[in-house]
Amino acid sequence: MTKHIGAATLAALALAAGITACGSGTDAQGGGAPVPFKLGTFERGGQAFLGLALKDTQIVDIAQANAAFEGANASAPKLAAPADMKQLIASYDGEWKARLASIAKDVSTAAAAPAYAYALDSLKVLPPVRPSVILNAGGNYTEHTAGIAAQQQRAGAAPAAPSKAESAPGIWERKEGDTRDNPYLFQKSPTVVVGATDPIVMPRGRTNIDFECEFVTVIGKRSKYVPVASAADYIFGYTVQIDVSDRGGRGDRKMGGSDWLIGKNHDTFGPIGPFIVPKEFVADPMNIRHTFTLNDQVMQDSNTNRMDHNIHELLSYASNILTLSPGDLVSGGSPAGTNIERAEPRWMRAGDTAKCAIDGIGTQVHQVVAEAPATATN
Repeated sequence: MTKHIGAATLAALALAAGITACGSGTDAQGGGAPVPFKLGTFERGGQAFLGLALKDTQIVDIAQANAAFEGANASAPKLAAPADMKQLIASYDGEWKARLASIAKDVSTAAAAPAYAYALDSLKVLPPVRPSVILNAGGNYTEHTAGIAAQQQRAGAAPAAPSKAESAPGIWERKEGDTRDNPYLFQKSPTVVVGATDPIVMPRGRTNIDFECEFVTVIGKRSKYVPVASAADYIFGYTVQIDVSDRGGRGDRKMGGSDWLIGKNHDTFGPIGPFIVPKEFVADPMNIRHTFTLNDQVMQDSNTNRMDHNIHELLSYASNILTLSPGDLVSGGSPAGTNIERAEPRWMRAGDTAKCAIDGIGTQVHQVVAEAPATATN
């Protein structure tokens, strides 16, 4: 059974006016501020369900709560419960935004918790969404990139010859005076996704396993050729990811020994969650602190305002390459503090506890474990 992983800072959530809330009887705008909530996928008694999180401690079964709401409100529109988070995201603005606001307000003001509300620590936390596409930014925090370069110099590795960045036609057109490199995104396989409290498995024979605590944008609708100025309209919300990374290389000369499949895509190397926070509850996604601790020692402590390319630029860049769909993820990349920057790295190993916390979004806590002996599978 998964235990409660600690409350995120709800004070950081914006009580934005874009969401409707009311008491029982209607989905129309009600009095008072809307009740902030988060969304996730959970398991109880072997059954998975979509949940609405209140104060990071109480999880409301959305399907059960909706049935109760419609039973008590005969005039309310009848909504078919979404089968998964992707369906909920796709229909959120048109149907579920107001309904979930009503449910959140009713549950939060009830004299006693209803039967369809459960304590988080009584549930198993599953990945909040099963994305079809996961894109992660590389070298997107100034200090992280500088730290890698400094360590390469200490190790005697010759840095790449500097050159002036140029536009990538059809993908990233540079504005005059922009001296940054172009955005860089790589793919992580959706099959490596695990939940926010699941173990992180050290692959057999691999020892240089690194951590990267990352702020992630969740796509809200089909996105293709999205201008930077319009990118916010295509965002559903935000979540947390640890981009677990194998720095051990491939042991030969192909591509300079670098291999992004090995480096980023071992099983369990993509934990996400525990929640997705709808964007209306995040006051400023470009100014959010995030930290990573290994056995309670702070290894990373940064802010999304340190990104080289912000979340809107990354979404636009990605959409100029491939089509993004509801529930897909675009991570902002890792801040400074990873082992690849350290003269004396402290790689993750079995027995460690890894914790990634992003203010107002959520916290992941993982036990790091050794991989079981290899067995053939069909």
